[in-house]
Amino acid sequence: MSTTSYNRRDFLKTGGMLSSGLLISFFVPAGAKRFIPGGETPEPLFAPNAYLNIGPDNTVKITLAHVEMGQGIWTTLPMLIAEELDCDWSKIKVEHAPPGAPYIHTLYGVQITGGSSTTWSEFDRYRNAGATARTLLVEAAAKKFNVSPSECHTENGFVIAGNQRASYGELADAAAKLPPPASVKLKDKKDWKYIGKVKKRLDTTAKISGEAMFGIDVHFPGMLIAVPAHAPVFGATVRSFDASAAKAIKGVQEVVQVPTGVAVIADNFWAAKQGRDALKIDWELGPGENIDSTTQFEEYRQLAATKGATAAQAGNADDALSRANKKIAAEYIFPYLAHAPMEPLNCTVKISDDLCEIWTGTQMPGLDQSIAAKILGFKPEQVKVNTLFLGGGFGRRANATSDFVAEAVNVAKASGKFIKLIWTREDDIRGGYYRAAFLHQVHTGLGADGLPIAWQHRIVGQSIQEGGPFAASIKNGIDPTSVEGVSDSPYLESIPDHNVELHSPKLPVTVLWWRSVGNTHTAFVMETMIDELAFAAGKDPVAYRRSLLKGKRHLAALDLVAKKSGWDKPLPQGRFRGVAVHESFGTVVAQVAEISIREGHLRVHKVTCAIDCGLAVNPDGVKAQMESCIIFGLTAVLYGEITLEKGRVKQRNFHDYKMLRMNETPLIEVHIVDSNEKMGGAGEPGVPPVAPAIANAIFSATGKRVRRLPLQSSDLVKV
Repeated sequence: MSTTSYNRRDFLKTGGMLSSGLLISFFVPAGAKRFIPGGETPEPLFAPNAYLNIGPDNTVKITLAHVEMGQGIWTTLPMLIAEELDCDWSKIKVEHAPPGAPYIHTLYGVQITGGSSTTWSEFDRYRNAGATARTLLVEAAAKKFNVSPSECHTENGFVIAGNQRASYGELADAAAKLPPPASVKLKDKKDWKYIGKVKKRLDTTAKISGEAMFGIDVHFPGMLIAVPAHAPVFGATVRSFDASAAKAIKGVQEVVQVPTGVAVIADNFWAAKQGRDALKIDWELGPGENIDSTTQFEEYRQLAATKGATAAQAGNADDALSRANKKIAAEYIFPYLAHAPMEPLNCTVKISDDLCEIWTGTQMPGLDQSIAAKILGFKPEQVKVNTLFLGGGFGRRANATSDFVAEAVNVAKASGKFIKLIWTREDDIRGGYYRAAFLHQVHTGLGADGLPIAWQHRIVGQSIQEGGPFAASIKNGIDPTSVEGVSDSPYLESIPDHNVELHSPKLPVTVLWWRSVGNTHTAFVMETMIDELAFAAGKDPVAYRRSLLKGKRHLAALDLVAKKSGWDKPLPQGRFRGVAVHESFGTVVAQVAEISIREGHLRVHKVTCAIDCGLAVNPDGVKAQMESCIIFGLTAVLYGEITLEKGRVKQRNFHDYKMLRMNETPLIEVHIVDSNEKMGGAGEPGVPPVAPAIANAIFSATGKRVRRLPLQSSDLVKV
């Protein structure tokens, strides 16, 4: 049981009374030290975030400070309120919050959905909201019944005292007139009936029926469609353009130049696209034309031969390497990756004299509002952002420039039209803001006992934080998202002499966080190298990891996945296993992949997954996220690659930037560690272990180590 105190003045400044219901504001201190660069915890900050509205019809409307993009928070966050409120689950309605100070992330300082942080960041304040509302409703009922509040209890949306009962809807107005409690008591864990239990998703019915509104579904009378023409290389600008052929197409209304290119506006999408394709544009290409994936990695290799900024260091790795009984060196290459959400980027904008209204799916509505206001010369409050369901985000719908939202606003401003901007799939694949390309070089040394005594590691890749809202996280030349998973690896804690360095070259190609961010490449390097060291030492890969990992969370996940996958049991002929365990976003995930290779074709038959995320608020939601992560990660293993030639992106659509198909999806088993550890995330931590687990299984099958992704045909040929 916990107690939270509130300052009444602050409560009244952010809460209030509605004429037909009860509105609750709530606060929570900022926390989660592990997510702050440098490990410093900010001073506790109670900031209004979300609102609970109980109407006279007993409806409980919950406004989410975060956005639903498939991860299930439309259900998980209401569970927290429902737990303390004792409401009728069938009466809950959910909506996205508008931009505003009450909805700023408790830690990050901006309104954002990302970093696998939604549930843990809202765990206390959503429960406090429910408890505060329940306390006020009980007090209102006690006055109505003429009894003491201690004689009342709540159940399924009613306050009950003996034979007297009143619904929350009946009590809402009276409760809204009461002063807030100085403190509230939260339920003991043993009394939870929602948290930790399986709940079906609240958004399922609407999504199955087609009622759910995504950005691309928006339609209004008089609205036109805009399709942009973007530069063929990154950083290029328009020198001049000829729109005569575009304007000759039936349905095309206008062609406008904007900072990102030229947009064709038409009555419908097809006319706009045909018009866009008919444009003749003379581009000032600039230095972006010189980027080529082959030469890029050669330049990265040259950088890796020089000393970089120090991300982690202990002892003397050079000296330890010279004393090693056995040395192993490896180079790893990871390409650019597009987010490729199923819903292409889109944004609808309507501008009047003193108001701009936006409809879109976005992970950062507050930033979008601010950037739109700046473009128009408006105050932020003159920009209304309607946040809709997101058809996939993975980080793409959250970037420091609000690129597709800003582009839509610029098109609406330049044309004076009510428009919906739609990117084609090709625009999306070639539109940048990729997971950055990286090169790693690792030199390791083993002692006489087969355990590592030296580790030298150099990483080369663009910074995603530079120039963005989290640029302050860069310290001494180190973008923590470039080295996470290596510089803080628990394996290095067992190696007395180690050194990790970073180079962050600057290129015109725009880069961004991509589901699980730096861990997408660092986990692969660490887990395949550890597997290689285990083989060199003649040790079982699971047993070798146990000897290096000291944290009980890693061991708990590793032991559970080994048990559930039958690691110690023989496999059928032609089947092989690989294992990986990695911590990211405060969560440890271990996976075992079971594969076969026939005639040079890889088949992943099964992935067994164990996750320790602390408390699993909705176990079904956690399992669904792991399944999603595994499919997402396997897609990158098999197909994920953006390549450039003369500055131009070669991939165009799903025929050459492939997605995993249903018939390629393995059997997935997810097991949740029964854990009392600090709560972590679930939306991203399942991605990093997939690739190394598969690569380690490939080594078992072929005797060859995978050094680059996606897989090459040569990786699947037995030595």
